[in-house]
Amino acid sequence: MDKTVPPGRVKGTLTPPCSKSYAQRALAAALLSEEVSVLRNIEFCDDTRSALQCIETLGARVRRVDPTSLSIEGGLSPKGCVLNVGESGLSTRLFTPVASLCPTPVTIEGRGSLLRRPMQMMFEPLRRLGVRVRDNGGFLPIEVCGPIQGGEAEVDGSVSSQFITGLLLALPLARRDTSLHVRGAVSTPYLDMTLDTAARFGIEISQRDYEEFYIPGRQRYRSTYFSIEGDWSAAAMLLVAGATAGEVTVRNVSMLSKQADTAICTALVRAGAAVINEEDSVTALHRPLRAFEFDATNCPDLFPALAALAAAADGVSVIRGTSRLEYKECNRSEAIREEYAKLGIEVDTSEEDLMKIRGGKVRAARTQSHGDHRMAMSLAVAALRSDEAVEIEGAESVAKSYPGFFGDLEHIRV
Repeated sequence: MDKTVPPGRVKGTLTPPCSKSYAQRALAAALLSEEVSVLRNIEFCDDTRSALQCIETLGARVRRVDPTSLSIEGGLSPKGCVLNVGESGLSTRLFTPVASLCPTPVTIEGRGSLLRRPMQMMFEPLRRLGVRVRDNGGFLPIEVCGPIQGGEAEVDGSVSSQFITGLLLALPLARRDTSLHVRGAVSTPYLDMTLDTAARFGIEISQRDYEEFYIPGRQRYRSTYFSIEGDWSAAAMLLVAGATAGEVTVRNVSMLSKQADTAICTALVRAGAAVINEEDSVTALHRPLRAFEFDATNCPDLFPALAALAAAADGVSVIRGTSRLEYKECNRSEAIREEYAKLGIEVDTSEEDLMKIRGGKVRAARTQSHGDHRMAMSLAVAALRSDEAVEIEGAESVAKSYPGFFGDLEHIRV
C-alpha cells in the first residue's frame, strides 16, 4: 500500500496502542500460570497477534472479555508442534525458551524479514541448560525439545536482550536453579520490563549489574490482573510530530515507565522542544529546534523518530548506537540514510556506531518503508515539514505495531 502524506500542522490529543513489548511478556507469563489472568488494554497489532497465537498453540485458553481485554487460563499443554511467530523478533526469542519447557519437539518458524535475522545466540545456552536444539545455520526455522533443566549458562547479550527475556520467563519453571552470566547486555531497560512483568506474576529473580541473573527453579506463576500501559515507541513518533509541526499530547503514558523509549523526552528537550510531563500524559510543543547529541544504544527503536527530529533541527545532530540497527526489520541505518536523502536531508553513517544528520528543508519525494513499520512512521512525520506531499511505498508495514497510525495522524491535522 502506498500512502501520500501532505505537509501541514498538527494539534491534538492521541492515545497510542498498548506497549507490544509489555503485552507479549504478559501473554507469555499468563500462559505459564495455571490459573486465570486478565489482561486489559490489549490492542492487536501484528506482533501481539503472533504472541497470542503462540500461547494458544502452547495450551493457553483465551477468551475475549471485551474489545481490549483478554481472560487467559494458562498451563503448558501444546496443541501443536509448530509455533508461527510471524515477523516478531521478540516472540521468536521469547517463546523459544518457553517452548523448551515442553518435553516434546516444537518447531519455531516465521516469515519475511525475520528469516534473515540472526538466532544463533540462543543455541548454545539452551543446550547448556538441557535442551535439544536443531538449528538451521543460525536462522529460522529451528526445533527445540525440552524440558529445560536449569543450571548455569553464559549468554551473549550484545545483539539483543530478547533471548535473555525468554530465559528469564521460562527458567523459573525449570527443575533446577539457574545462574545466567550475560556478556555485553544491551537494551537493559527491556530487561527491567521483563523483571517487572515476572514480579507481577509472583516470580522472584535477582540480578547484579545485568551481568548475572539468579533464577530459582520450581517457582509458580500466580494469576494477575494486568493493565498494559501505552507504547512509548509509538508515543515517540507522535511527540516528534508535535515538536516539529505543532503540538501533540499523548495519553496513557508515564515518564515513570520502565520502557526504554521514554528517553525520547530527553532528546526533545536537548533539541529545544517544549515538553510538558503530567501524571498520565506527555505533551510536546514546537519551538525553534537546534542540533542535539544522543546515545540510542539502549533504545535503538528510537532511531527513526530521532531521524525525523534531527531533520527539523538547525545544524548537525549526532546519534550514537547505529551498531544496533543492522538486524531490525531492515538495516535501519542504511534505510534512514537512503530515504532521508530522497527528502533532501543529509545523513552520514560513515563513522563507526554514529549517525550524523544535517537538518534542513524537506522536499517532496517518493520513498520506501523497506517493510519497516518505524521507517514508514518516521517518513510520515518528516513529511509534515515538506514543501509538497511525500509518498511512502509499503506504508501497510505500520500494522506490525500501530495499525491506526495514519488515521491518528490525519485526526490531529489543523
